Amino acid sequence: MWIKKTILLLYFLSLTAIYAQIENESEPPYNIKTISFVQNNKNVLPFFRLGETFELQFDDLFGNEADYYYTITQYNYDWTPTTLAKVEYLTGLDNQRIITYENSFNTLQLYSHYRQQFPNKYNRITKSGNYIIKIFNDEQELVFSRKFIIYEEEVRVATEVRRARDFESLNEKQNIEIAINYGDLLLQNPIQNVKITIFKNGNWKEQISNIKPQYTIGSELIYKYNKETQFWAGNEFYTLDNSQIRVTNNTVSRVTAGDIYNSHLYVNKARKNGVYTYFPDFNGNFIVLNSNSENSEVGADYSWVYFTLDAPNMFHDESIYVTGMFNNYATNEENKMSYNEESGLFEKAILIKQGYTNYLYTLLDKNKKIDYQNAIDGNYYQTENNYTIIVYYKGNNDRYHRVIGISNTNSEGIRN
Repeated sequence: MWIKKTILLLYFLSLTAIYAQIENESEPPYNIKTISFVQNNKNVLPFFRLGETFELQFDDLFGNEADYYYTITQYNYDWTPTTLAKVEYLTGLDNQRIITYENSFNTLQLYSHYRQQFPNKYNRITKSGNYIIKIFNDEQELVFSRKFIIYEEEVRVATEVRRARDFESLNEKQNIEIAINYGDLLLQNPIQNVKITIFKNGNWKEQISNIKPQYTIGSELIYKYNKETQFWAGNEFYTLDNSQIRVTNNTVSRVTAGDIYNSHLYVNKARKNGVYTYFPDFNGNFIVLNSNSENSEVGADYSWVYFTLDAPNMFHDESIYVTGMFNNYATNEENKMSYNEESGLFEKAILIKQGYTNYLYTLLDKNKKIDYQNAIDGNYYQTENNYTIIVYYKGNNDRYHRVIGISNTNSEGIRN
């Protein structure tokens, strides 16, 4: 009997371990490009009010009108699965085929462009929280997945960006101060049950979590830490403009044609240890645009974009990647630069959809972790960044984390 009980105990423990795993995004294969969440025909950060409309869009370079399906799953604050059944947060059924798609028009690179709107006639999300949409092919193989957050506005969130308070990083970091006012909302033990996550420029890889309120004033939770809510400031993004794909400009030095166009960019020189200079950017975002097409979703072409970086010798033993929202800041082989011994420059060609694209050079150390402190383009407190604060709440008897508040702020008016 005790053997059976032991086996059952081990079984349930293994199930618990499985369901406690943290879920990460799955990056797509090489034929899937330009994945984005869209509202009002603009690429947006994936934070949406409960009930409002948004779309997931992507391209398939095979251009064969393949069948793709999607599922939606809810997660806790820490991206472990909730214990809710799907019917408790989703009306209708998911695992639906994406039926809205069309092929590219008048482009050298053939592709099929897919669009899936939410909510739709098949399903609707009914609860706030963390979610992941997973895209499968017709053989039910996972193609890629993306995180997004559905929020309610139950609390007021005041935020302010200040310079770092410690002398060591005074000129290199930005500190986020937060005050959450929950007013008459009844929250059980808010010090423990309210949690926040701070995102910089909507980048899942650059966030701060698990920060408790420093103190309370009435119905306000106050976060005024010196170090715990600091971000390395970085530098402004570079911008690629190939909206007129056959034309050179102040970002594209020359254009060549083959099976598709090739956009050769001017050499970027590492800005670390230089003087901060303001360059207008989209804080990592991108705009799909063919200036000569009425519908850029299917009229914008793809080109091989050749990036060239002149970086100091100190970076030669580390890995450098070209990243931005256009590739979900992915530090994989597809975006990794190679060092050219002959020219003494780092080089990389990446297939990118036509338009305006923000990008930066991301440095990984020997442990494959992003090295923000030694960023290739330096850290300057004056850098203009967007910050998003997400507020979660899970009562003592609740089975999932609600998202009860959101705030967006910008460092443009940074204070001392």
